[in-house]
Amino acid sequence: MVGRPAVPEVIWARPERAGRGPKPAFSRADIADAAVRIADADGLDAVSMRKVAAELGCGTMSLYNYVPRKEDLNELMLDAVSAGYDFPEPSGDWRADLVGLAHQTRAMMHRHTWVPRLMSPVYGFSPNALRYLEYALSCLDGVEAKFGEKMELIAMVNGVVTTYVANEIATAERSRSLPWSEEQEHAVRTGYLLSQISTGKYPRMAAGFAEDSGPIDLEGVFERALRRVLDSFGQ
Repeated sequence: MVGRPAVPEVIWARPERAGRGPKPAFSRADIADAAVRIADADGLDAVSMRKVAAELGCGTMSLYNYVPRKEDLNELMLDAVSAGYDFPEPSGDWRADLVGLAHQTRAMMHRHTWVPRLMSPVYGFSPNALRYLEYALSCLDGVEAKFGEKMELIAMVNGVVTTYVANEIATAERSRSLPWSEEQEHAVRTGYLLSQISTGKYPRMAAGFAEDSGPIDLEGVFERALRRVLDSFGQ
């Protein structure tokens, strides 16, 4: 494979294009944008060097001069979609600021539903990831905690968002694949659940449903999950 390194390497430490020759025909941004378009349209599994090359109108092997590994392409893709964050001046309320970032991350993941599959600490030090971390840390300037503890908090918040959104995406994808509506399935499953609870075998569940049998407020669940993580910080 042309240009593929035999040792670990950071894509951001490489020149835009390996080797000598004329001015590169593409930038990393061009390649990342093409890969993102494919992933958005057809899913992450559809992304390949061959398809990216076709999107750009070049030969597949020539891309390896720019991006030596598929893992590097994934990192370029994550960095590209992370460029859309808005970083307002920290308000002084670090909890509110981190909740605001969490909502931005959730929205970004819904725009690019393949992102949760790629979330990894390995990809955490690209240019836009570093901008994100620096901003998140600036929101915590007034908090008395060690650097490592602040990084743990940021990671926990991102973990909550990634897990929650991954579940939302999986639920939506499952619903689209079925020949009936989500409402129809919910009604059938709720009916079955209530029939089981009414047997008396599950008294705690029965008491819970008697107390609150209404629909789950998914937005409220997301907010409470974030707040509980943030409220536990420093305790």
